[in-house]
Amino acid sequence: MIALSDKSQLVIIDMQEKLSTAMPKEVINKIIKRCELLITVANELNISQICTEQYPKGLGHTLSSMMPFLSEAKFVEKNVFACTDEPIFLRYLIKTRPQIFLIGMEAHICVLQTALGLIKSGKEVFIIEDAIVSRNISNKQNALNRLREVGCVITNTESVVFEWLKNSENETFKKVAPLIKDID
Repeated sequence: MIALSDKSQLVIIDMQEKLSTAMPKEVINKIIKRCELLITVANELNISQICTEQYPKGLGHTLSSMMPFLSEAKFVEKNVFACTDEPIFLRYLIKTRPQIFLIGMEAHICVLQTALGLIKSGKEVFIIEDAIVSRNISNKQNALNRLREVGCVITNTESVVFEWLKNSENETFKKVAPLIKDID
């Protein structure tokens, strides 16, 4: 299954201040850069975005460094782990855009449970594996295995960006090409 920008929605899950400090330091900065690239491309291509925050009183709000990229996102505060258990999140999903792309934290908790809920509701779920993270790599790997087994598409940032853009003649490609080189 290929990513189609006109059928896509991007969900940024719990990229929050306090939660990010619990993540492996060698990984989190790369995850943030990949998320920022994906959000930038989504903004350029009018791909709707939902940004969730898990219990912001305790875990803080979305990373301040990411906020300038999220001007088009709809924000959802939640206390449930599966975004699909939050009525406001469900209202923000666009019925005519069945492809849902998940990025964020933590892979084995909120990302996993959200994906399972979306699959159950008939959505095409894409997990951008190099833009999700867990405190423990084995938990992330376990989540990816489970997600693959239930039919999620496991993909990566560059594949999604290039599928959304379709070709190098796209004006957005010229704008984001320098950012693509900077995500490794």
